[in-house]
Amino acid sequence: MTKELGNSTSKPGSKTKLARREFIKKSAALSTFMIVPRHVLGGPAYVAPSDKINIAAVGASGKGVADISAVAHENIYAICDIDDTKIASTLAKDFASPFRDKVKKYRDYREMLDNEPEIDAVLVSIPDHMHAPVATHAMGLGKHLYVQKPLCHTVAEARFLAERAREANVVTQMGNQGHADEGARVINEWVASGVLGNVTEVHCWTNRPVWPQGIARPEGSNLVPNSMDWNLWLGAAPRRPYMDRVYHPFNWRGWVDFGTGVVGDMGAHIIDHPYWALGLDLPSKVSASSTRWGKGHESFPIASKIHFEFPATASRPSVKMTWYDGGLLPERPELMENGRMMGDNDGGVLIVGDKNTLMHGVYGRNPRLIPETTHQATAQPARTLARSPGIYQEWIDAIKDRSKVATSGFDYSARLTETMLLGNVAVRRASEHKVLDYDASNMRFTNDEEANALLDKDYRPGFGLT
Repeated sequence: MTKELGNSTSKPGSKTKLARREFIKKSAALSTFMIVPRHVLGGPAYVAPSDKINIAAVGASGKGVADISAVAHENIYAICDIDDTKIASTLAKDFASPFRDKVKKYRDYREMLDNEPEIDAVLVSIPDHMHAPVATHAMGLGKHLYVQKPLCHTVAEARFLAERAREANVVTQMGNQGHADEGARVINEWVASGVLGNVTEVHCWTNRPVWPQGIARPEGSNLVPNSMDWNLWLGAAPRRPYMDRVYHPFNWRGWVDFGTGVVGDMGAHIIDHPYWALGLDLPSKVSASSTRWGKGHESFPIASKIHFEFPATASRPSVKMTWYDGGLLPERPELMENGRMMGDNDGGVLIVGDKNTLMHGVYGRNPRLIPETTHQATAQPARTLARSPGIYQEWIDAIKDRSKVATSGFDYSARLTETMLLGNVAVRRASEHKVLDYDASNMRFTNDEEANALLDKDYRPGFGLT
């Protein structure tokens, strides 16, 4: 097991804050950044399709278990988690039998990555605030990356990760699994068929949060379990006392220091599909309204409504997208059918055209024209897109054969994530009742300097973007 942080020999990150001006300088500097091929370090330069890649997992509980299981047909070389019991629990599962006795175990991702040059690829399945620090460290060593959604914690991180991935020339994928499903392709094909006409309006909603939000930070503390390193869990975030089940596990999603709220959690499963099908990029305007924040604005509101405006392109008109969470729903009575809103109980999407409207559920499930009579009377669109072997296998196949593509790589998923996180900035500025004008090319709002300050964050020493 690795040392406690205080005894770690890992070098602290040189970055304390990725300010916009500093980001531009760093991006330019990256143009000379080179990845040393693994064969220079003693490993093979090429992974044949029949060979297994060495995968390390950062995060061994919750979604991390599912991620490890999904790629267990490759070689799980190392597992890192701040809680020893989570590693033990994962290794006790049936899928772990082929690698159980030989897997290397760590608490500190920095020590694992620095000490194990045989690692080819890394899964990142931990709280949002640590996605970018782990991912940048891994890419700095030439490792391919699968990062759970949302890709990162701030807008500046989304820009930085996309640039670093391009310069590092590694295969990347974000874990929004619905992007690889059949429904995602059918949605694209419905939109491309022209049956909707000109789309200018999109509505996205979810039943979440299903964790506490709109609350103040509780007072007091609990003893940290001996199996856990709380300092490593906090990572880049400011220090605060450990409190059992307040932040870890799962409830971290509602806290600003650790999570990205509802739009960060579910936007990658809901916004993703119209975003992809309509060829949306970054919005030019964002605004929001919400219920009250908890004391100190430390946890996201219980419910919010976010408006995004995407400028027109040569191939489509401008699009207005509205996001609803906390039980809010689109106010579109003409799109109700038989007294109920179609879609999933946990959320859905309306893609509204001037000819027809398409509705689908979370993850792109069950895309259908509405009303149902229209769907039944309309021929299915032609199958024009290649089907996916699945979100994980896309990534593995692209690592082994670089002519293949991971369709939610950072070049796409960073823009999707940036859009989602711009929504969070608007929610944090909702009390000002203003529409934020976003200059995407310069990554800044032109009419709100306080909003600009929310595009980035500070990092504790040792956990920056190196």
